[in-house]
Amino acid sequence: MKQPKLAVGLVVLIALLAVVMAVVTVKVSPLDQSNAAFVVEEPFLRASLPTSTSAAAFLVLRNQTGRDDRLIGVRSDLAERVELHSHTQDADGVMRMGEIAGGVPLADGATHAFVRGGDHLMFMGLQAPLEQGQRVAVTLEFETAGDVVITVPVDLTR
Repeated sequence: MKQPKLAVGLVVLIALLAVVMAVVTVKVSPLDQSNAAFVVEEPFLRASLPTSTSAAAFLVLRNQTGRDDRLIGVRSDLAERVELHSHTQDADGVMRMGEIAGGVPLADGATHAFVRGGDHLMFMGLQAPLEQGQRVAVTLEFETAGDVVITVPVDLTR
C-alpha cells in the first residue's frame, strides 16, 4: 500500500518541478520584455563641495529590453529638480552646460554613458548635503518603459 502512495507523491513532485522550471525559463528568456532589462553600470553621485546645492550623477545605461526607448526624465527626493544635462562647446570655444532637449534616445542593445565632461544627471536644489557611501533612490523616466528606479551611491572621491 505504501508503494502506490510513494509513486503518486513522486509523480506530483516531478510535475511541480516541471511547472517551476517552465516558469523560470520563460521569465529569463528573450521573450521577457520587462523594465528590468535596463542595465546600469558604475553609477555614482557627487557634489563638488560639501556645501553645494547641486550635484551630478554619472553612469552607463544599457538598453536590453528588446525595443527602442528614450530616457525623457529623472527625479529623486534628494533634489528639488533633476535634469538630463550635457556639456556643449559654443562658437567661441566656451563649454556650456544645459538640459538635453527631447531626452536621450536609447536603441535596443545600445549603451549611453553619462560621464564627467559629457552627458550627466544634474541634481539641483539638494535637500541635504551628500554623505560618502549614502545610497540615493533615483527614478529614470522612459518614454515606453515608464519609470525604472535605481540606486546610486554617493562617492565624493571620484
